[in-house]
Amino acid sequence: MSDEPKTLGLVAGGGGFPLLVLQGARQQGLRVAAVAFKGHSNMDVLRQADAGVALKIGQLSQLLDFLKQQGASQVTMAGTIDKAKAISRGWAMFTDPRARRILWGMTGRGDDVLLKAVTREFEVEGMAVIPPHGFVPQLATPEGVLTKRRPDAREWRDLRFGWKTAKAVGGLDIGQCVVVREGIVAAVEALEGTDKTVRRGCELGGPGCVVVKVLKPSQEERADMPSAGPGTIRTMAKGKATCLGLEAGKSLFFEAEKALAEADKAGICVVGMSEALLSDEGSA
Repeated sequence: MSDEPKTLGLVAGGGGFPLLVLQGARQQGLRVAAVAFKGHSNMDVLRQADAGVALKIGQLSQLLDFLKQQGASQVTMAGTIDKAKAISRGWAMFTDPRARRILWGMTGRGDDVLLKAVTREFEVEGMAVIPPHGFVPQLATPEGVLTKRRPDAREWRDLRFGWKTAKAVGGLDIGQCVVVREGIVAAVEALEGTDKTVRRGCELGGPGCVVVKVLKPSQEERADMPSAGPGTIRTMAKGKATCLGLEAGKSLFFEAEKALAEADKAGICVVGMSEALLSDEGSA
């Protein structure tokens, strides 16, 4: 029995990230039991996992029972959930008594509060919650200027301003992304997600906008990290944004080679930000 592989519970959302995590877990010798949510998740995960089940958002007891039956000793969460779509159905969709108990005990309804509450439920059941990027460490955003073009003086100022603004907004559990130009906030991410935030910000701020994404100060890093990829760059190019700042080591950069090639072609600079980098190079 000791030679049997350990089972990882994978709670999958949408996009390609859950599949990358699944593949990384397999490379580490783990068996994968996946949970997908109808109308939200990438269902390819269920076809590739060793075991899987499709549930509705809010079926927490069924989710925990499935993972316990599969012998999962650890759990990871990867992929996106359409929050606007989920909320449009109202909190009444949480018919599961355990899920409703969590909701009633929460002091807020933001992502951080909800993810921390769900994380505690896994831990109560003896399942360690581990960050998904541990299975795909190559996705972590490196520090420094990643494109051929470096930010100019105005863009460095907007990166510093955007960093402080995004951290302050994130501290209120609102969003991870802000769009700024010339020290003015053009858009703050809420329910709509990054792409719509960038589009709105560029419409309001005009050409030359700077997009900044950071990890929120109280964010549950094991369950949710800021991310970007080629789609982000294309949205920025259409809106004539000129610079993207991602928090180094605490954000995911999907298809980085492709994204950076598109950024170079569009004249967009991409920076893996840290406080030290913004202080040293941004003040130059």
